[in-house]
Amino acid sequence: MITGKMFRDGVISASNNISNSRQAVDALNIFPVPDGDTGTNMSMTIGAAAKEMAVLPDDCTIAEASSRCASALLRGARGNSGVILSLIFRGFSKSFKGLESADGKALSKAFSLGVEAAYKAVMKPTEGTILTVIRMAAEAASETAEKSDDTLEISTAALSEAKKALAKTPEQLPVLKKAGVVDAGGQGLVLIFEGFESVFTNGAIVQPLDGSAVSVVSMPDKNKVGDASDDIEFGYCSEFLIEKLNGAKEKDPLKLRAFLESIGDCVVVVDDNDITKVHVHSNEPGNVIQAALKYGQLINIKIDNMRYQHRNAQEGVKSGEAPVMPKAEPVNKYGFVTVCAGKGLAKLFKDIGADIVVSGGQTMNPSTDDILNAIMATPAKTVFVLPNNKNIIMAAEQAIPLAEGREVRALQTKTVPQGISAMLMFDESAGADENQMAMMEAAENVSTAQVTFAARNSEIDGVPIKQGEIMGLCNGKIKFTGTDVEDVALKTASKIYKKYQTSIMTVIYGEDVSEAQAEAVKNRLSEKFGDDLEISIVNGGQPIYYFIFSAE
Repeated sequence: MITGKMFRDGVISASNNISNSRQAVDALNIFPVPDGDTGTNMSMTIGAAAKEMAVLPDDCTIAEASSRCASALLRGARGNSGVILSLIFRGFSKSFKGLESADGKALSKAFSLGVEAAYKAVMKPTEGTILTVIRMAAEAASETAEKSDDTLEISTAALSEAKKALAKTPEQLPVLKKAGVVDAGGQGLVLIFEGFESVFTNGAIVQPLDGSAVSVVSMPDKNKVGDASDDIEFGYCSEFLIEKLNGAKEKDPLKLRAFLESIGDCVVVVDDNDITKVHVHSNEPGNVIQAALKYGQLINIKIDNMRYQHRNAQEGVKSGEAPVMPKAEPVNKYGFVTVCAGKGLAKLFKDIGADIVVSGGQTMNPSTDDILNAIMATPAKTVFVLPNNKNIIMAAEQAIPLAEGREVRALQTKTVPQGISAMLMFDESAGADENQMAMMEAAENVSTAQVTFAARNSEIDGVPIKQGEIMGLCNGKIKFTGTDVEDVALKTASKIYKKYQTSIMTVIYGEDVSEAQAEAVKNRLSEKFGDDLEISIVNGGQPIYYFIFSAE
């Protein structure tokens, strides 16, 4: 039987296991464009569940543990891989509903329901991915359950088949075979299952390599910020790890806890063999740090000004742990939440009607909860969400059923230019359905070119790409590489102009490009195409992309 405690510890173990190998999983991504990598997204997604598991007592039921896990995964889901992972565990929670502990039949059913939920969410399922790995694991679990009710035997069979399915992914996707790698999402799932197996087989939670384990303790919720910044008694949230030193002045963690409780609240001091984890809300972060330094050296220091977060919540949401924004009454007919990175782009979206701008994009995919917070802070009955990145669309869609008292329309905008064009097409006098159709039609009529750098060595369509090379992408496909940003930008912009016979082009330059460089690219385009092309320049301030070109 699998108890609630075993499931709880399994989630924590799984989170630590994939976190330990996060960079290795990221490296499996064969497309060299810097993005919200699979290992990072899956690690952060299940990490959200691990934090939730940490507060559960030993006598929790598997129904309670799996339900809270599924809820945390759903809200913390990042990127498509994170959303699929959350759906797999939603299936698990359905099977374990109402149970004190799970037998073999319930475990087998959990795998089957997880597969069903994951496949339903993907419009065009591709074999040779995480979907194949979970499906084959579920089939092995079902076959084993027909002969035995032993949960360990069933889970071991599922893991074994998942590993075999992962090894076969290069045979199912030629692009994986050419790169000599297995599917990143499938690898992430196997690591997660291995974390569970360590608990089920040996009762051992996999420990993180950096010593920052998610401990089973009663952890206060640091996101419970007051309804108004003036109501926050202690404004600074301080978190860090103390790496103990033999020659430290102080040794007793209870003394540190007593001091912190005298100057703040929400105090947690979790003492381990070599590491002490500290969390406190106070108005004296400097004194917190000075006191902690008496016990050893500090690592992973994080100090948040909660009053500042609150005051600025309406101006945008940082990707990461979502700050709590005050819920807005839905007084307006329509509202907009949009995702982008860069101060210039955020201002542009605000200027054309966005209520909330969620900070995110490539390399920093916001979670479902980030998007949900923004939706609930939008004062509108119907809220249009524009993800503006293909790896954020699924997370946005998962927020739809969670938004109480709002009708949410998540548009499938894959680039920032698509999002801009969609918003410009909005008609206040039209209905929601009519607007959604018109906005998506406008988005689909926009061609996007991007200039960025190769995050890793790769080979695309037989052409080797070296890490650090400049790349030009046309509608998501790599068309040019080189060493000069302006030259690649000119070639890439020219490509979409010639192919789509556009008459209007917008040049959006990023934080690593000067206005003079942007003007130089504009002038070279004007010299090349003359009066046939109307060009405007926008300082987007976006990271990762030197240039984004919008052609329509």
